[in-house]
Amino acid sequence: MAAAQLGYRTIGYAPEGDNVMAEVCSDFFANGWGDKRALAAFAAKCDVVSWEFENVPLSAVAAIPQTLLAPHPRALETAQDRLKEKRFVERLGGKPAPYAAVDSDEDFMHAVERIGAPGILKTARDGYDGKGQWRIGSDRDAASVRFPGRPCVYEGLVDFITEFSVILVRSADGEVRYWDSTANVHKGGMLLTSTLPAGEIVEAQVEAARDIARQTAEALGYVGVLTLEFFATAPDGPMGGPVFNEMAPRVHNSGHWTIEGAATSQFENHIRAICGLALGSTATRFETVEMRNIVGADALGAYGILAEDGEAHLHLYGKREVREGRKMGHVTRVGKARA
Repeated sequence: MAAAQLGYRTIGYAPEGDNVMAEVCSDFFANGWGDKRALAAFAAKCDVVSWEFENVPLSAVAAIPQTLLAPHPRALETAQDRLKEKRFVERLGGKPAPYAAVDSDEDFMHAVERIGAPGILKTARDGYDGKGQWRIGSDRDAASVRFPGRPCVYEGLVDFITEFSVILVRSADGEVRYWDSTANVHKGGMLLTSTLPAGEIVEAQVEAARDIARQTAEALGYVGVLTLEFFATAPDGPMGGPVFNEMAPRVHNSGHWTIEGAATSQFENHIRAICGLALGSTATRFETVEMRNIVGADALGAYGILAEDGEAHLHLYGKREVREGRKMGHVTRVGKARA
């Protein structure tokens, strides 16, 4: 929709399923990720190709001419593997939670013994929104969890004050702009709310986090919107500042507030960046902003929000199947306009 506003036609590609994107695209390919003929036909219709989901198979991306891709596929390759992602950011000076690679039951027990519990066992690939994760509260919990049979990462839990995101946009000529960082609250591994202002602890640590995010974008030769998630920890605590959690090489749920709350949304600036246009201002337009996800059956009564709050901005994604834990939309509420 942001592309259409700028006069571009959008063509989508995804396997058959509940693809609501097809309803707002000029054309749509409902083909498998391994269908090279369909991928070639799709690419032939495009001037630039991007993605909105970091688990698109690299084999499918490799079927697209690299000259069309933005951002560079190395960003996708890095973000798809939690172990690779942590090591990449660590080399740039970022600080992740204590972690260890886990490839067997024996590795898992050694990791828990070295890092300690509580912690979280995560699949190295394909997990998101709390999927592919097992919380380990104690050594006894660890003994009851079986290795899932694919590469994993064990992470020690971070004693944090709040979570926040750094969302930036980088143009092809290297210009970088940041949106204000929200305080993020998660429930069951899924984002529940993103709120501005984020508070003093985030404001004190956001510059250091932005520096890591900028270095990440530059090292990847990134073009478009990039998100890094952080834990804000006590300055005098064992971690002593922002702790890197995850990277998302795409527009991000914690940036949905920018549609109403910022001068230029993350979606529009992503299109501007990958199409070679001038970047728009990322300034926040209101003194307060809150974005809340609408999950599962809560979507069934979502239109009632409009009757209760005439200043609520409701976004329903048109997903037909309502199921527990599925993001169905979000609502953004803004406060007084900034002078």
